[in-house]
Amino acid sequence: MQNSKNLRKFVLLAMLVAIGVVISPILRVHGFAPTQHFINVVCSVLLGPIYSLACATLIGLIRMSLMGISPLALTGAVFGAFLSGVLYNRYKTFLSACIGEVIGTGIIGSMISFPVMKFIAGDSKVALFTFTPSFIIATIIGSSVAYIFLKALEKNGSLSKMQESLND
Repeated sequence: MQNSKNLRKFVLLAMLVAIGVVISPILRVHGFAPTQHFINVVCSVLLGPIYSLACATLIGLIRMSLMGISPLALTGAVFGAFLSGVLYNRYKTFLSACIGEVIGTGIIGSMISFPVMKFIAGDSKVALFTFTPSFIIATIIGSSVAYIFLKALEKNGSLSKMQESLND
């Protein structure tokens, strides 16, 4: 039974990674990746912080290697994904997952992006809060859509069935 539960979790993780990679170039504005934040919040609610961190990392690495996206694909996703999952596990509300995404990516991720882009990627034009406005806007958009999506799943009973199936 444990193997079946783990398999379901890994399959869902793979599906979320695939969705994140496929829709990111379609629904992306330069500097904004709201679909990544949508995926992060949904993954946090369904699978928890470790899987959400893995999902964001895999999406970022694939986007960087196949699409030529900068290291912002990682720094702009992983902190929010993890904090979203941690806060959801602690408070069990969609709002807490969304707040974790906004703080983790919008504040922490944007500030960590500064040294990564300046010293590793060699972009001399960046400052400490260069990425903060766009990261916060993108996380608010993606988290809001995730909130609405999760509320709809909760209302029709699908969310509890999914969570139950993943935790059997």
